[in-house]
Amino acid sequence: MAGSLPPLVEPAEELTKDEVARYSRHLIIPDVGVDGQKRLKNAKVLVVGAGGLGSPALLYLAAAGVGTLGVVDFDVVDESNLQRQVIHGQSDVGKPKALSAKESVAEVNSFVTVNLHQEQLTSDNALDIFRDYDLILDGTDNFATRYLVNDAAVLLGKPYVWGSIFRFEGQVSVFWEDAPNGQGLNYRDLYPEPPPPGMVPSCAEGGVLGVLCASIGSVMVTEAIKLITGIGEPLLGRLMVYDALEMSYRTIRIRKDPESKPIEGLIDYEAFCGVVSDDAQQAAASHTITPRELKDKFDRGDDFALIDVREPHEWEIVNIPGAVLIPKDRILSGEALAELPQDKPIVLHCKSGGRSAEALAALHKAGLRDAVHVGGGVLGWARDVDPSLPTY
Repeated sequence: MAGSLPPLVEPAEELTKDEVARYSRHLIIPDVGVDGQKRLKNAKVLVVGAGGLGSPALLYLAAAGVGTLGVVDFDVVDESNLQRQVIHGQSDVGKPKALSAKESVAEVNSFVTVNLHQEQLTSDNALDIFRDYDLILDGTDNFATRYLVNDAAVLLGKPYVWGSIFRFEGQVSVFWEDAPNGQGLNYRDLYPEPPPPGMVPSCAEGGVLGVLCASIGSVMVTEAIKLITGIGEPLLGRLMVYDALEMSYRTIRIRKDPESKPIEGLIDYEAFCGVVSDDAQQAAASHTITPRELKDKFDRGDDFALIDVREPHEWEIVNIPGAVLIPKDRILSGEALAELPQDKPIVLHCKSGGRSAEALAALHKAGLRDAVHVGGGVLGWARDVDPSLPTY
């Protein structure tokens, strides 16, 4: 076990009368007390992503009295976010997420300073953004950014709290390569290599129970408070796994990977994680059509087969008229190849283009070299051709 760690942050000089009144329920907890609250006031915490996990994390960090919060997010609020991203409201649709989050934090606690970083986190800016914060919370939903956060934190000697959610399950851990107890770990000790492209669906593809964000986000904030104030036993060296359907929590020990190599600098994380495989990139390079070009094919009366490679539950939400559903995995396994027409051109599509590119590569390998896919998928079709269709 990691055991307790010394407080991460020195205490502020004082609490005002208004702050004493606001945080009184913390102050009367002996383990927190005035000293702990002063440490929270003096803390600077960066939250990467103002989405599903960033939403409850920012709200509860603000409510707890963390004096300075940073928000990294370059996206805007979409209606599909509101099912789980509770820091945003109906009137925020179309607004930058970072700005919406700042306004919500101000409603929760006007004593908190919020710094906005309305830009995509990259290898070029991560170190500069992280440098001024004591602690990082990573609630992102893609492997490229997770490895970037990890490596930047390691290079700067910063601790960070990591959380992940998918459908009904969530995970949380604390990583700190330079932990003062000598038991430091980083994300690469848990996941030395990213999974193959397309192997692990994102929340946008697989979905997530909205309230799961609150369960995992609250654990992340609990870990942050423990680190800042030096109380309790953090999840350093342990992975907490939560199953909402079973309502079970369990922890798994994480050990240092004996084959891990020192992190010496930041790299191209999109290439490292292979967002789509090399085969898919090559297949799509010269065999991609736009949603408008797909509409032109319909308008001309072209004879072709439109294959939707998403999952049946996605098909039930929305589908392009004239398409036939054949899920990607059935194509990649070869099971569905016999169902594909041999006498007409094939056009593949998915939600946004990633899965259809992978299926396209499989068709090209099977000899169907004229097959193409729709860049942007059904989302692009709804945006550029038929705005009346729902998106998800």
